Amino acid sequence: MRLRYVHGQYEYLQNHEKAITEPEKRGYMLNDAFKNNNPIHVELGCGKGKFLRETALKNPQVNFFGFEKSVKVAYRCAKCVIENDPDNYFVVYSNGDILTDVFEPKSIERIYLNFSDPWPKPSHYKRRLTHKNFLDVYRKVLKDGGEIHMKTDNDDLFEYSLQELEADNWEIVMCTRDLHNSPYAEDNVMTEYEQRFTEQGKKINKLLARLK
Repeated sequence: MRLRYVHGQYEYLQNHEKAITEPEKRGYMLNDAFKNNNPIHVELGCGKGKFLRETALKNPQVNFFGFEKSVKVAYRCAKCVIENDPDNYFVVYSNGDILTDVFEPKSIERIYLNFSDPWPKPSHYKRRLTHKNFLDVYRKVLKDGGEIHMKTDNDDLFEYSLQELEADNWEIVMCTRDLHNSPYAEDNVMTEYEQRFTEQGKKINKLLARLK
């Protein structure tokens, strides 16, 4: 369903205490946002923020940034903030391809890719968040031993991602093609899409890749 444009949504994000808008245009380094040295985890494509908020709540010792490139979606994510939300996350309205502009090298511990756009046309593969071009970006900002956690219902994207990661010499630590019927389901935090797909009976793929 296409989201309706709301007048003033960009300005709303600019003034929201939990939102950071286009930090790359202001030369703002996100490492400084929390004023502490806690580990940094980044979700690329945080949607309405369910996974971001729940994961932040379960891990108060970690700093979370949820990137969202759609101003309409980022606005709705910020609107979902409630009074007792955890204080260890920000919604970032920007593209994930600017990570090297807003994070210090080797400063991120983990990157989440949850139900990313599969870009099914071969001519669009370069837009996939596990394409070699993006993996090169992740290498620059992830710490040694840093991780990518990926979930998707799209089998083609999942197989493509495994091939790209293995070809780029990442260690595949965990891989399942049926997350909710696996030992990894116990600690899983579901996204909005994941809830919907699971209710429809779709199997969820998940992998964990570690930077060698």
